[in-house]
Parts: sequence; C-alpha cells; structure tokens
Amino acid sequence: MQSEKENALRLHRRLTELRLPTIRRCYQETAIAARRDNWEYESYLLELAEREREERRNARTARLLKDSKLPLEKNLKAFNRKRLPRKLDTQLTQLLKGKFLDHKENVLAFGNPGSGKTHLLCALAQELVHQGRPVRFTPCSLLVQELLIAKRDLRLSRVLKQYAKYEALIIDDIGYVQQSREEMEVLFTLLADRYERGSIMLTSNLPFSKWEQIFKDPMTTAAAIDRLVHHSVILELNIPSYRLEESHKAQSQSEPGQNSPQEDIPWNA
Repeated sequence: MQSEKENALRLHRRLTELRLPTIRRCYQETAIAARRDNWEYESYLLELAEREREERRNARTARLLKDSKLPLEKNLKAFNRKRLPRKLDTQLTQLLKGKFLDHKENVLAFGNPGSGKTHLLCALAQELVHQGRPVRFTPCSLLVQELLIAKRDLRLSRVLKQYAKYEALIIDDIGYVQQSREEMEVLFTLLADRYERGSIMLTSNLPFSKWEQIFKDPMTTAAAIDRLVHHSVILELNIPSYRLEESHKAQSQSEPGQNSPQEDIPWNA
C-alpha cells in the first residue's frame, strides 16, 4: 500500500500532466479546511474546480487586455456617465450586455472633439474583454499605415485574417487626419472584409455628410457608409467638451490675475 507521501507525489504529477496548476497549488490547504468543516466530497471537488476556473478566467482576461492595445486608463469607472443624456446612457447599458457582438453590429460614435467618444468606446470595450470577448483598439492613422504596408508586401490578406479573430475592432478618430486615396482604399477593404463578419466600433468628428473628405470618391464613400450603418448602433455625443469643462474648472480655481496652466487648451484639442 502506497504511503501518503507517495500519493501526494503522484497526484502532483497527474495535476501537472492535466494542466491544473491552481488545483495543484491549493488542494492540500483546501483539504485541511474540508476536514475541519466536514465538507462533502462533492463540495471539496467543487471548490477546487471553482478556483481553477477563476484563475483561468483572470489569466485569459489579462491576455485579452494586453492584446487589445486599449488605453486601460479609459475605463468605465473613470467615465462620468452623468454627463450622458438619458437616451445615450440607456444605449450604453444595452451595449454593455455584449449582444451586439453576437449580431455582428457596429457601434459608431460621433461628436465634437473632447466629448468623450474615445473614452466611451474604450470603456465599453474593456467591459467586453472582462466578459471574455476579444477586441482590438487602433488609431485610424496607424491602422491605414499598417494596411498600406501589408498591401505593398503582399500580406494584406494575412493581416485582414489576423484582425478577423477579434469580435470588435475599435477604429479611433476616422477622418481626423486626412489620408491619401490609396490609404483610404485599404481602409475600405478592411471595412468590406468585416461586413457582417465582425463588429466595427469607431469614433469620428465628421458627420456622414462630410465623409467624402475621407474616402475621396462618392461611390466609395456611399459603399463604406452603407456597410457600417446597415447593422449599427449610432451614438451621438452632442455634449460639451469634457476637456474644456476641466480647463474652465481649473481656471476658476486659480487665483485672480493669474493664468491657469490649462487656459491655452484649444477648443479642438
């Protein structure tokens, strides 16, 4: 008959082979608690399984957050939802459930500079990551450069396939920097590739009526808008600039006759 020490060594090896590191680490201390409190065998096993599940979930969330490239400071806790109109706040509540990803719907956020578009979508995306949904954040200017280089190197299809693994692709500030026609062509290729296959989340200072400035061609512009709007939720952030409000607040708190250090922040910063 094998000794208790031998059984412990065998169990340790089996848990290593089965890739159950959390159970391997905590089964002994949990067994002590189970004996002390007279747990049923099933309760002991359930506790170990729950710990293993929680550790794996936390590790997966950490991997997804790192891979998302999201600015982690732009989270829901740091976002002032009281600034949102009731309709917009209700839309956010629904989006946080993540069902739009299942339906391959897009989320399009429009508004003036400083209204909180990027923070809102990044906060939403972080909550989706905590639900186990893979997302990816990228500024539009960097995205089109990546796509253009991939096209030049005959790797565009490979890059599009890499982006296809994300349930949502967040494109920040589309139209903020004017791009060339060739750059916008590869961006359109991406939008067309994700149409009804994966969600796009984007921010823009430009209304659709001015998107010909982005895509340079009426037909391409119409086709891009059609693909984005067909299955979409549109968020209109027609609210004052948060950065401007903060600037005014800092200015009002400064001593009379002295300039606030944020006084020179432009309206469209």
